[in-house]
Amino acid sequence: MLIVSSLMFLLPMVFVVTTAVMTDRQSLTRQIWPNPFVWSNFLDVFERIELWRYTLNTMAIATLSTVGVVLSSVPVAYALSRMNWRGRQATFILVLATLMLPFQVTIVPLYVIFVRLDWINTLLPLIVPAFFGDAFSIFLLRQFFLTVPEELSDAARVDGASEWQIMTRVIVPLAKPAIAAVALFNFLYNWNDFFGPLLYLIGNNRLWTLGLALSEFRTMHHVEWNLTMAASLMFMGPVIVLFFLAQRVFVEGVTLTGVKG
Repeated sequence: MLIVSSLMFLLPMVFVVTTAVMTDRQSLTRQIWPNPFVWSNFLDVFERIELWRYTLNTMAIATLSTVGVVLSSVPVAYALSRMNWRGRQATFILVLATLMLPFQVTIVPLYVIFVRLDWINTLLPLIVPAFFGDAFSIFLLRQFFLTVPEELSDAARVDGASEWQIMTRVIVPLAKPAIAAVALFNFLYNWNDFFGPLLYLIGNNRLWTLGLALSEFRTMHHVEWNLTMAASLMFMGPVIVLFFLAQRVFVEGVTLTGVKG
């Protein structure tokens, strides 16, 4: 039963791969298997769109956003898990409450702020907010930090270490799996993000991401599904490779996080 379920989840991927090597006419019919295989679709994608430019834009957004989330979430998670201060629990509840707000609720206020900052049609709205923390990443890291024995921090304090030194030299090295999981989560999210670039970059096609570039194969009356799927396959390639390479660290980080709280 598990094998059957796995095969069902693979069907969309099979559809993408087979459609990517079909002719335009075949992609509009109910033909299941391409005949002949049109490998030139991948070359056509390179000719139709500036794939390298869009790839670099996407890579820049995903990488810088991931760095921002990690740099901002680690200190917050440490303060919420390893330091005693008045209002800590209330602050944590407030952070969790932001997870319950649908993105649609904050779209208009955020857009107005970025318009007033004159950031529309730049990469800044997609990068700068990451440096102010991410509620899910803070929660994930906090849960992991709580599993680290308090005796390690106490021993460091006895040796004269400050809270910053304890965080960077004791907690962070032990939390590498959780930090790697957070980084991978955020990189994949930003790589696959379509709505954010659509909202903030639609007026500047030189800054488009790979997701937005797929619209180049669509007109008012026709969609070139074969080229769209070929581009999608090329779009998915790097993140699929990244996930398989980091799969062990990803699973370990999520598993070790636990639910202590």
